[in-house]
Amino acid sequence: MATNTKKLSLTTIVMHWLAGVSFIGVFIVGLIMSEMDRGPSKSELMGYHKSIGVLILIVATIRILWRLKEGKLSSLGSSPAWQEKIAHAVHGILMLATIAMPISGIIMSAAGGRSVDVFGWVIISAGEKIEWLQQLGSTVHHSAVNIIVAVLVLHVIGALKHQFMDKDGTISRMIGKNI
Repeated sequence: MATNTKKLSLTTIVMHWLAGVSFIGVFIVGLIMSEMDRGPSKSELMGYHKSIGVLILIVATIRILWRLKEGKLSSLGSSPAWQEKIAHAVHGILMLATIAMPISGIIMSAAGGRSVDVFGWVIISAGEKIEWLQQLGSTVHHSAVNIIVAVLVLHVIGALKHQFMDKDGTISRMIGKNI
C-alpha cells in the first residue's frame, strides 16, 4: 500500500468523523442504558442503540475499505519509531472496535432469539436461542468497553500532543484545513 501525501481526502475526513462521533454517541447511550431499569424507556433507547450500531458497522466497513484503497496515512511529524508503532496500533484497535462492537451486539441479539432491526426494518428475523453464541457476543460486547475507552483516550491525547506540542497540524489536517 502506498503512503499518502499530507493532505487527506474529503472522504477520509468525513468517514473518520462520522465513524468516530457516531461510535462515541452510541457508546454513551450504551453506558446510560446500563444504568437504567428495565422498562419502555430502556427498550426504546435499546432500539436506537442497536439501529445506530448497525449503521456504524456499515460506515466502519466502508471506512476500512476506503483506508485499504488509499493506503496508510502519512505521518506529519518526525516521531520516534515507538510512537509511530503505538499510533498505528491505536488506529488499528479503534477500527477493529468499530467493527467488533456492532457485530458482537448483533450476535448477542440474534443468538438470544431476538430479531435485529434498523429503525423497524428487520434485517435478521427472530430465531432459536443459541446460548453459547449469545454469551460469546455478550462477553465481547461488554468486556471490550474499558479497553476501547483507554485506546480512545490515547488517540485523543496523541492527536492533541501532535497538534499543540509537536505543532505538526495533525488535527488541522483531520478537519480539512491546509497545513
